[in-house]
Amino acid sequence: MTTAAPGATHAAPEEPVFRRLLRATEIDTRMLGMIFALLLIWFGFNLMSGGLFSGLFLTPRNLWNLSVQTSSIAIMGTGMVLIIVMRHIDLSVGSIIGFVSTIIGVAQVRVFPMWLGLDNPTIWILSVILALAIGAAIGAMHGSLVAYFGIPAFIVTLGGQLFWRGAAWLVTSGQTIAPLDPTFALMGGGPHGSVGATVSWVIALLACAGIVFSIWAGRQRRARFRFPKRPMWAEILLAVLGCLLVVGATSVVNAYPWPPRVAAAWAEAHNIPVPEDGLFISTGWAIPVLIALVIGFLMTFVARRTQFGRYVYAIGGNPEAAELAGINTKRITVMVFALMGMLAAVAACIDSARLDSATNVLGQLDELYTIAAAVIGGTSLAGGVGTIYGALIGALVIQSLQSGMVLLGFDSAFQQMVVGLVLVAAVGIDTFYRRRTAKG
Repeated sequence: MTTAAPGATHAAPEEPVFRRLLRATEIDTRMLGMIFALLLIWFGFNLMSGGLFSGLFLTPRNLWNLSVQTSSIAIMGTGMVLIIVMRHIDLSVGSIIGFVSTIIGVAQVRVFPMWLGLDNPTIWILSVILALAIGAAIGAMHGSLVAYFGIPAFIVTLGGQLFWRGAAWLVTSGQTIAPLDPTFALMGGGPHGSVGATVSWVIALLACAGIVFSIWAGRQRRARFRFPKRPMWAEILLAVLGCLLVVGATSVVNAYPWPPRVAAAWAEAHNIPVPEDGLFISTGWAIPVLIALVIGFLMTFVARRTQFGRYVYAIGGNPEAAELAGINTKRITVMVFALMGMLAAVAACIDSARLDSATNVLGQLDELYTIAAAVIGGTSLAGGVGTIYGALIGALVIQSLQSGMVLLGFDSAFQQMVVGLVLVAAVGIDTFYRRRTAKG
């Protein structure tokens, strides 16, 4: 038997660079996995649509359209995270979209003009307020049935899915209501529903300043409560990466110009000569995308920095313990479902504005895509675990798959099959991850 010499020391094995980087920056490994999967999807579709560097997927036009198409699912995904974290489910959000859109469509075309006059500037404001109120009321009703009557959320919202889809048909008798208020239609995006290059760069600068301030404030908060602080190089790296992401995304949306005919019509209306090679007007950030990003930021703040958010996660982690701790679980349940209804109403405004019409079939299957976005984003169906930014990335993954398959001409039935497989795979990965964590 050999013994070490007195005073001898054993060198600890050196930690791998990548693992040390993750530990110092505190980056979520599951988020990195989602981002890697998203990049794999993007470059894969780009390769299949014409070549790695000459494909049609990673073009400013397609990425801009992708961001607009993702916005409504991303908005609802932020609310679905809280629903699933509390160990519930909401299968009615797609039908709520259809019902709310028909109500605001009828209000804009038949009711408000009769009361306020045509082209009244308050019509779009009243429409949004009406939509939010209806969505919140429907969600609160669902939550009350779950919380106070003990009916499982699956049954309540499945019944709501059927009820509100039928109610949407009754409101319009199956007719399409159009056109909607011109100002309201800007919420749907398009050349006129975007903010342009200058405002986009201003937003990007403000976002970068917000990232730097958030990192600085987090460091100050850790120092105040004597929590371990990240190394300064890690803070700087996170700030640089965040700002590069914002600047890169803004460059892409600004590289997408207005369609030539739209640009020519605008130039003619403003007596601006059109060059021979056409007029380049940057589209910039679309309004629905900005709405989705703002809601994502607000929902992140609610989930992480408010008492309400802490209660939601506490109830999802252990409902019995949360109730014994004095948390009003019934009231929180009603509030979460009401919030989900309001977010579905926002999505209804965006979807109907993008179509410039209201129809009872709007939002079909959106409840499944919303649940898929939350689950793919790392929200556990067992409750207690989930992030808002994960749902945003999950929504982008879902829409990227659909957009890429449409670009390649895949049949719609095949698209649904792929999304279904991805959802099952995400749940399987979550189950495996939780078992491995429990064993560890």
